[in-house]
Amino acid sequence: PRWSDIRGDALYIALVQVALPRLLAIGVALVLAGFAYRPTTPWPHHWHWAAQTLLMVLLVDLLRYWVHRACHHFPALWRLHQVHHSPKLLYSLNTSRFHPLEKVLHFSADAVPFLLLGVAPEVLAGYFLVYAVNGFYQHSNIRLRYGLLNYIVGSAETHRWHHARDPRTAQCNFSSTTLVWDLVFGTWYWPGRAVDRVGILDDAYPTGFWRQMAAPFR
Repeated sequence: PRWSDIRGDALYIALVQVALPRLLAIGVALVLAGFAYRPTTPWPHHWHWAAQTLLMVLLVDLLRYWVHRACHHFPALWRLHQVHHSPKLLYSLNTSRFHPLEKVLHFSADAVPFLLLGVAPEVLAGYFLVYAVNGFYQHSNIRLRYGLLNYIVGSAETHRWHHARDPRTAQCNFSSTTLVWDLVFGTWYWPGRAVDRVGILDDAYPTGFWRQMAAPFR
């Protein structure tokens, strides 16, 4: 990556991936604090925290799967999601390259339902640790051979096909951490070779952080 890429992606990490979710979480907490909120929910609080974390991974992936597919289907959402697909080189840091408005959509799927269910903090932390670590590997610019794990986790090999420059090829591998729901809904794809080019068809798409903030509205 160029230094301009690293600077821009560092801003995405600091502002969109770190600061924004914390602000949103504070907002949800303040709303819930206004009620005598004592959740009696179907969440299996009695399970071991690791089993709860695995359950949360699968449920979040189901919700995020449909959010992600919607972002590729509806033009207004694609304008936001285009920011994430704009890099012509995938490397670890641009896993965080999301428009803040799309990040709000993610938060509504991977945080709000589980805060309302009263999921324990260590389970929430476990999920986000798994999601973050796998996200860095998914976008990494190193040669990783996953083998049979390509059927289980959202790998670097399969995720590059989702970032294919040809938009027809990119309609695959929508899940975030696992690929379970792509297998269930028929969108799993891995031909066993590397994709030729990643990115979007618009070669004039802006590259700077602030210009990409405005890009969906241009």
